[in-house]
Amino acid sequence: MAQGTAISGSRVAGAAPEPGLTPRGTPPPLRRADPGPAARLGTPPPSDRLRGWLVTAGVVLVAAVLRLVNLGEPTDRGTPVFDEKHYVPQAWEMVRNGGIENNPGYEKIVHPPLGKQLIALGEAAFGYDGVGWRVAAALAGVLTVLLVVRAGRRLTRSTALGGLAGALLIVDGLSHVQSRMGMLDVFGALFVVAAFAALLCDRDDVRARMARVVAEGRVGDTEFGPRWGVRWWRLAAGLSVGLACAVKWNGAYYVAAFGLLCVLWDVTVRRRAGVSRPWVGTAVRDLAPALWALALVPVLTYVASWWAWFGSETGIDRHQVGRELGTGGLFSWVPDALRSLWYYHARALEFHSGLTTASAGRHPWESKPWTWPMGLRPMLYRYSDDASGCGEADCVSAVMLIGTPALWWPAIPVLAWGLWRAVTRADWRWVAVLVGYGAGFLPWFLNLDRQMYYFYMMPVAPFLVLATVLVMGQLLGRTGHTERRRRIGLLLASAWVALILVNFVWLWPILVGDPITQARWQAELWLPSWR
Repeated sequence: MAQGTAISGSRVAGAAPEPGLTPRGTPPPLRRADPGPAARLGTPPPSDRLRGWLVTAGVVLVAAVLRLVNLGEPTDRGTPVFDEKHYVPQAWEMVRNGGIENNPGYEKIVHPPLGKQLIALGEAAFGYDGVGWRVAAALAGVLTVLLVVRAGRRLTRSTALGGLAGALLIVDGLSHVQSRMGMLDVFGALFVVAAFAALLCDRDDVRARMARVVAEGRVGDTEFGPRWGVRWWRLAAGLSVGLACAVKWNGAYYVAAFGLLCVLWDVTVRRRAGVSRPWVGTAVRDLAPALWALALVPVLTYVASWWAWFGSETGIDRHQVGRELGTGGLFSWVPDALRSLWYYHARALEFHSGLTTASAGRHPWESKPWTWPMGLRPMLYRYSDDASGCGEADCVSAVMLIGTPALWWPAIPVLAWGLWRAVTRADWRWVAVLVGYGAGFLPWFLNLDRQMYYFYMMPVAPFLVLATVLVMGQLLGRTGHTERRRRIGLLLASAWVALILVNFVWLWPILVGDPITQARWQAELWLPSWR
């Protein structure tokens, strides 16, 4: 029986009987009394702050070692591998040209500048070699692990499960490989997870403030509920998602998804606190600040990321007004720099729109989004059959982008379980994780003819990890469960974690390009679609 439930005879006090549902003379089942609006606002975050940060530091240290060890290898005879060949030279141009790319003959400068500027920082610090063009990505991967630990801790209200979330991201093959490549997607993942973590902090902060309002009896002062003033965590989320857009345009999907999630949370906290008109209260009190924080701030952040381009004279398409664009017309009042930037974006959009299988041909390692949840079509980034050091004359060195199967293959039942929990139990944790997962995955179904690749799932991998940890948390059970139930849950969760770890260790040689025998290489290719 819930604490505080009042019983009168065999019925809950104040509860009306339900005629026709029980035999005559049989009392109806007991009902739980309403715990009150303050209790309905949810469980506060864990209070073991020191332990939480010690666990975080330990997990991050392991991530740093694994992401940074032998970072400069492999290369393609001293040159970048796979799509590094696009971004690494562009970043080197930025090192030499004050943060801009100014080679108009290179037609594939079709992404915003921030990700390449971050690669350029590493090149400026360490030089134009494997370490220089990968160190920024490796650090971004380590910071993503840190954020996943903190986000997992807030989602589950458990320091142990938060640490487990970070550990699982460390041993995810896709996250590991992308954190060791001079490509853009790892930076987008970092800023997306940063935005998500900031929104979790904002949610907890607002609920704590609402609990004080309820305790002080002020929740009914107006029919709309209280005002919140500046919500700094939400502004941080807007800044972060704007930075994600400044890496790649698919960050815009998270702007929309996280904005809708915040509206849902705002309505929920007002309704559960007992505000008489929660929807109207959200519209009146929260909508305008949310638009500022999660719509305008990302736009301003994105535009600001072009600072070097605005300040240049030789940036691509920097001065198109009076050349490709007329000086008059309906938009002549817009500053020339912004009009030129719009022209640049139109050309980049034209490139992306034309990057289809029909027009550009089928790439040998492209895949479609329905294969991504389970990682059924990985990508071979590098392959060399003239390596040495495997103990035999015929050695192979390969780097394959592949999600750890023991983590990725259960994705469908994990997501199905989460959807069931979100719909039937209104579990806010699953709603949050599914929104993050869906924003990175579902938009790719809008244009299936486009060339697509498995590495697009890099921003989604942290949400798969969080979903997996939520399932493991339910396997472990609650305090009220029997000892036998909890032991079985612990055994199942431990076996799953061990399987993921062993799977990652097995894949290690093809995640980092270590020389292996031909027989071992064939043993690594489990499915026909991996070849």
